[in-house]
Amino acid sequence: MRAQRGPVPWAAVTRGALAAGPLLLAALLAGRASLGVVAAIAAMLAGINDRPGSRRTSVRRIGVPALAGAVGLLVGSYAGAHLGAFALTLVLTGLGLVGGGISAIGPVASGTGTQLLVTSAVGAGMPLPDPVWQTVPAFLAGAGWLLALRLLLPTPVSRTGDPRAGRGRGPYRPDSRFAPRPDKRSDSRPDPRPDPRPDPRPDPRPEPRPGPRPDVRLDFRFDGERAAVAEVYDAVAALLDAAGTEHAGARRAALTAALDHAQDALAGPRLRRHPSSAAERRLHAQYAAALPLGEAATALAWAERTVPKRAAEGPRRLAAAVRGNSLAGPLPAPARTDPALRALDAALLHAAEVFDRGRAPDLHTRRRSVAALVRTVLGAGGREYALRAGLCFGAAVATAQALHHGHWYGAHQHWYWLPATAVFLVKPDLGPLVSRVLCRAAGTVLGALLFAGFAAVLPRPEGLVVLVAVCGALVPVAARHFAAQTTVVTVLVLALVMVGGEPQASAGRIGETLLACAIVLIVGHLPVPGQRGGGVRARIDAADAAAQAYLVHVLGESDDRAARWTLRREAYRTLAEARAAIARAAAELPALARHSAGADEVAAVLERLVDTTTACAVHLDDTGRLTPRHTERLAALRDELATRRGRVGRSRTLA
Repeated sequence: MRAQRGPVPWAAVTRGALAAGPLLLAALLAGRASLGVVAAIAAMLAGINDRPGSRRTSVRRIGVPALAGAVGLLVGSYAGAHLGAFALTLVLTGLGLVGGGISAIGPVASGTGTQLLVTSAVGAGMPLPDPVWQTVPAFLAGAGWLLALRLLLPTPVSRTGDPRAGRGRGPYRPDSRFAPRPDKRSDSRPDPRPDPRPDPRPDPRPEPRPGPRPDVRLDFRFDGERAAVAEVYDAVAALLDAAGTEHAGARRAALTAALDHAQDALAGPRLRRHPSSAAERRLHAQYAAALPLGEAATALAWAERTVPKRAAEGPRRLAAAVRGNSLAGPLPAPARTDPALRALDAALLHAAEVFDRGRAPDLHTRRRSVAALVRTVLGAGGREYALRAGLCFGAAVATAQALHHGHWYGAHQHWYWLPATAVFLVKPDLGPLVSRVLCRAAGTVLGALLFAGFAAVLPRPEGLVVLVAVCGALVPVAARHFAAQTTVVTVLVLALVMVGGEPQASAGRIGETLLACAIVLIVGHLPVPGQRGGGVRARIDAADAAAQAYLVHVLGESDDRAARWTLRREAYRTLAEARAAIARAAAELPALARHSAGADEVAAVLERLVDTTTACAVHLDDTGRLTPRHTERLAALRDELATRRGRVGRSRTLA
């Protein structure tokens, strides 16, 4: 029920103002109001999916759901025009099963399933005077317009210079103010960091040639990627500051989230397999250089020992260099008193070299195959999601059909609102069921009442077009809370359908929303075949498999660092996804929450296991052997995991 916090996304607000309103105005001037309504609806749905991130990821985040929305509009339009009530209900119920199943894959797939079902309901329940071969291109044009704005418009952060960025040229030089004092180490290997003290002996090595100076003009095309990579270095610094304190766990989770975000921002769709510009290759190299830093910081946090404050200064300077697109400059040198600090020092040296003359290595991500995606859809989590979405969507369509043929709607014959509302309510990734229902009901009531007031005083259609533009601008801000978003979207949609010729029907929309809330509450708490909590169990199983693969690789003492970082990223990413699913499930009513009881304890053990594995990897790199503390911690965690595994959903997770 809490609203998210953060600065106002002015760039998204600008795009929202330039999307639905101008499209509707252009259609009215051309005398094609109905096509303008369709295009504006598509722009509104695309605006809901317009989340912060890189431009490249927005292509997938906005474009893929838009294509699914066009398919849903096509299927719904033909089914609504040629099928009877019973056959139409069966077709849309089957579509609900498909949309629910694919939503289990991930966030983009969830948005894809949502638009597929919403547009199928709109196509079947809001008959338009234009033929389908015109409405579907109009829908794609509306979504494509907002996507074009997302790709072409610069953002406020795309400006030249950053006062925090280092301005040094040439190869890495340690900052003499932070030069390490001689330390007594147990190993006899040489220190790879150059000694800042002058050496009276002549150096036979030639002076390294200065590396190329990066272009200080920030290319706004990569502002999302640049911000995401900088946040990774900031998260590493925050974790180093929290090492040895009670906040270390939360900071490590924040580092995982930052790495996931940066990885997604850089791994978006592209025409070529590899980065084609120097700026993008540099960002890839800077992201890869953050992985050993994060590994060393995690090992230091695992040791539960505070580190000097200057240890976090280096990552912060690197973050500033990323934001300013400049060289790293002098970096603080942490004391090399134990394996984790030596790993941090080596990682800083490597990062400085990468910032000076970096290349574009692999992003250390494993792409899921088609077979893996199919297994996710047909697995326990996908089946549970599909059954719940299909039943709710089908029940809403059947109820809407009964009311439609019983002439309950009165003057307007558009019955799409009831099933479309059910789609947004049944989505588990939007929050717990009861809070979704309460927020949707409150938002719809408020939005309908506001629109009734606006409709009584605004001129038509000019005032409604302005109202649509204002609501489009408010969608990115209202996305911080489901009730606020529902309020804005309700006003926007009611204004659009009135421009399309439907009479003002705020009271009817309130009644349909409350009816959809009742349907979803009832169906959402009904017993279903199979084991409940399948989505949480599937996430836990994926995290367990990834953690075990990472542990086996580290204990095998492989020299393949790239494979290790890939497995580590996979382990932490699946753990973060499992944690999110567990948190949502735990906030449900007891009838639903009890099916995932104990899952948070299993996830906590897996997190400690992955952290310990990371600490083992760092120690093995330095000494080639594990200490008794490492082996004892691994054995204890594996025993505890074996005890808890398989007990998710029981009231007590330990015998």
